[in-house]
Amino acid sequence: MHFRLHATHRLPRLISAPLGPAHLGHALAMHLRLIIANKNYSSWSMRSWVLLRQAGIPFEEVMLPFDSPQWREHMPRLSPTGRVPVLWIDDEAVHDSLAIAETVAELFPDAALWPEQGPAKWHARAVSAEMHASFNALRGAMPMNISANLAGFGDTPASRADIARVVAIWELCRARFGGEGPFLFGRFSIADAMFAPVVTRLRTYGVALSPVAEAYARAVLELPAVAQWCTEARGETAFVAHDEPYRPAPG
Repeated sequence: MHFRLHATHRLPRLISAPLGPAHLGHALAMHLRLIIANKNYSSWSMRSWVLLRQAGIPFEEVMLPFDSPQWREHMPRLSPTGRVPVLWIDDEAVHDSLAIAETVAELFPDAALWPEQGPAKWHARAVSAEMHASFNALRGAMPMNISANLAGFGDTPASRADIARVVAIWELCRARFGGEGPFLFGRFSIADAMFAPVVTRLRTYGVALSPVAEAYARAVLELPAVAQWCTEARGETAFVAHDEPYRPAPG
């Protein structure tokens, strides 16, 4: 599927990173195009973008800001569901962040985006799926808003219960599988990409963490891909009302 954005629209950018030999054949053979929305607000977009960027897989970024003319014009033909993210692989679309992660892991097996085998791999898949399907109270009370300082907002019994479960996941993974590095399963994996937006939420809303969870959160924020995403998110100026339950619109 080929398309062109008008000159007045934000054009796609090629996002690249150093590639090892294991990636190179795939990178030369296919064109990856990732459709995302605002970096300040779109947690689902962040998961796929961070995974590709941190793994060093080149892709073309297409930004369609929420509630924008670009979104209304291009989203119907770029996304089967009308949502982001969508990864176009040549002329095939893969939607949904977890499906994108699984697809990328299959296409680039030497990137080792899951733990190698056994209980670590099973558990990584399980907690990634839990992140994908659960924590609705946390999402609703504390929507991702990287540029904001909203300490104390969104603190409800339901959101606290979700946060307690997130912290329990992090502590268990670090204790059982984190011996080879600072991430949930030692090395960076899909599971870390899935939880990266939660880390930014907990910072935005000033949530205090246990020592183990705090160390993990710092490691995620220091990932080059996460740092780049957050820097670019803070540079955005769009105010999306449906993602801003606690701040008035500027002006």
